[in-house]
Amino acid sequence: MSILRFYNNWRRYRRTVNALSHLSTYELNDLGIHRGNIDSIARLYSHKSF
Repeated sequence: MSILRFYNNWRRYRRTVNALSHLSTYELNDLGIHRGNIDSIARLYSHKSF
């Protein structure tokens, strides 16, 4: 994996964690997400190519 791709994945991961962390528990529940799953969801999302 190139450094640029690694950096972009890391940035996408951090943005996702930050965005989900700012949601209330009620909002996360509406999305079907538990607060403890934010890290794993962000990791999955950060490795998807768009």
